[in-house]
Amino acid sequence: MATAMDHGAVTGLEEVELGAGRVHVDDKAIINCRADVNQLVPLKYQWAWDKYLNGCANHWMPQEVSMAADIATWNDPEALTDDERQMLKRSFGFFASSESLVANNLVLGIYKHLTNPECRQYLLRQAFEEAVHGHCFQYIVESLDLDEGEIFNMYREMPSVHNKAAWALQYTQSLSDPDFKTGTPSTDQQFLRDLIAFYVIFEGIWFYAGFVQFLSLGRRNKMTGTAEQVQYIMRDESMHLNFGIDVINQIKLENPHLWTTEFQAEARQMILEAMELEVESARDTMPRGVLGMNAENLAEYMRFIANRRCNQIGLEQPFPGAENPFPWMSEMMDLKKEKNFFETRVIEYQTGGSLSWD
Repeated sequence: MATAMDHGAVTGLEEVELGAGRVHVDDKAIINCRADVNQLVPLKYQWAWDKYLNGCANHWMPQEVSMAADIATWNDPEALTDDERQMLKRSFGFFASSESLVANNLVLGIYKHLTNPECRQYLLRQAFEEAVHGHCFQYIVESLDLDEGEIFNMYREMPSVHNKAAWALQYTQSLSDPDFKTGTPSTDQQFLRDLIAFYVIFEGIWFYAGFVQFLSLGRRNKMTGTAEQVQYIMRDESMHLNFGIDVINQIKLENPHLWTTEFQAEARQMILEAMELEVESARDTMPRGVLGMNAENLAEYMRFIANRRCNQIGLEQPFPGAENPFPWMSEMMDLKKEKNFFETRVIEYQTGGSLSWD
């Protein structure tokens, strides 16, 4: 292969060595791999390839969803309360920038250091989906004739939105440094921190708080076009989350020395910090409560979700006994049940086979 192999993992951009041996399954590894990452087969991680196929079968585009009812609702001064409008606009502001932050993290950080071609194949699909999600919020903002600068620059103007973005960015900046390389316990743990911050916390906890707020309106037949698009985003994000958790657990399996007691304590502390930022955001978004939600019961929901995420990556639950104050969300959050919830839409996109949600 390339001389770069002598200094760490390959990226796929090394010189091609004529006469090099063929890649075998056992040569492949999820990080710090020295085999040619340009060779997709033989597959080692079937779960990554399956998620890529499922993502492709779940294709959708924002403009296919009519915003006519939402426009009428938004323009009717009696249709939404001031608190509902504030909740929507601040949620739009969070998601409008967040989709770009997640995409940048994938393309500029994770892709380079995840040294497995089938995992990279899914990352390419995920990156496209993040573009679709960004398109979704542009489409909503344009349809409702909102102030684009107010929404898309909110992460630089509103402290609670800014604080979440700033917290997350600290976990990707080192990975986008051209001199950063995995291959030591310290740098490998840094990569794991990034995966936990973006997959488990950003997409797996923070996004779910926003889903509750949007879908609570949809359940009351308000802003139904927006809610429908958020349902499709949530379906994508559920797959993103499950992929990230599988990657984290695979890294742990192949590199058990990284999952120290100290590192686990640090990961739990990250989740606790993120929870405080989310509660701060909830108080800004819903200062008086709206639609049966307030900062307190949204915080309880976040504690419930955080416990689930910790279970999924093998961490001790930070909030024992936390319960779900929004039981109606369970039907929407569980992928096995989501198949029925979204069935009428997804069937239109299946190409060549049925989606599997197991």
